[in-house]
Amino acid sequence: MRKISDTIARLRAQRAQQNMHLISFTFADRLSTLDSFGSNPGALRARYYRPADLPDGAPLVVVLHGCTQNAAGYDSHSGWSQLADETGFALLYPEQQRANNPNLCFNWFLPTDTARDRGEVLSIRQMVETMVVLHGLDRQQVFVTGLSAGGAMAAAMLANYPEVFAGGGIIAGLPFGCATTVPEAFDLMRGHGGPSEQELRRLLRKASKNNGHWPRLSIWQGSADRTVASVNAESIAAQWRGAHKLDKAPTHSTSERGRSRQVWVDETGEAKIEVNMIAGMGHGTPIGDGLGNAGPYMLDVGISSTREIARFWGLGDPDDARGSARARSASPRSATPRVETTPPTSHLRAGSEEPAKAKTAEPALNDLQGPQARAVKKVIEDALRAAGLMR
Repeated sequence: MRKISDTIARLRAQRAQQNMHLISFTFADRLSTLDSFGSNPGALRARYYRPADLPDGAPLVVVLHGCTQNAAGYDSHSGWSQLADETGFALLYPEQQRANNPNLCFNWFLPTDTARDRGEVLSIRQMVETMVVLHGLDRQQVFVTGLSAGGAMAAAMLANYPEVFAGGGIIAGLPFGCATTVPEAFDLMRGHGGPSEQELRRLLRKASKNNGHWPRLSIWQGSADRTVASVNAESIAAQWRGAHKLDKAPTHSTSERGRSRQVWVDETGEAKIEVNMIAGMGHGTPIGDGLGNAGPYMLDVGISSTREIARFWGLGDPDDARGSARARSASPRSATPRVETTPPTSHLRAGSEEPAKAKTAEPALNDLQGPQARAVKKVIEDALRAAGLMR
């Protein structure tokens, strides 16, 4: 363990770096608010996006922002809602609150927030269940991704609920369970020490005691990242190779446009893990290819990690992983019956007097009143209790 004075110095350096990025960027808030989704022990906020004319049985992508960011800003800069319109899936954006963390970081290193059915991970799990029930989404096509602290929290969601998620995407994140205190977290971020490969795999197995399906995983990292050392990408891959029973050596590797990609394929021919290293990139989400736009920790390197992660999952491009999301969504057993509601047909963007673009009639509990609101809330709470997510 490094000295506390070293930790304090690094905290100051990070705060200075964050202040340099506090630039005013304007963007349209395309997200709606999910007001009721269970007991919410992690005290998080829930935002979501549902494209117009989204069919029943569509996939759900959970997106976790990084420190100093919020849901609407991350969506605008990453281009996830734009891709959702193009491809056809719903989005859920859990959002951190300053009362939980003054820098708006998800508390990825606190056991009280990262153990199954506790704290922030339980809040996010409750949000997922509520979205699936309200919008008739496909339980077999739920995915999660995040940047930095959001990436580490995505790792926690995948570790604690592997039966819920078909795939994950971790950008500049850390392995699950690698730290339990602030000093440990900073040491691991800098690439100092950390659990052995064997211990990382034990932590993953212990989180859920899962003996069945394990999600596929897309890992992204900048080689010049001074906030989260690039060695963490390999540690994440090592942790998950054990779950998928994969060899240490990748099945194949490619390098083009400054992107080095290693892929591990299982015995069925399905890509289970990929590691994407972006040459010369610092700390942030890689964007490009006309999707999203640059901002704090959103780095235009000519490669859209948003689009590439979705492809790896099988959303929009079936050639990059066996089976396409659209084909699977056609399965009649995949869709959860949607809760029918009749909210007002006009919606306004937060902080705007202009009508929200591409908004449709969406189930929003705060728009409902009387018996209708109580009926919808009962359906959600019954579903949460049935899933063991609420008492």
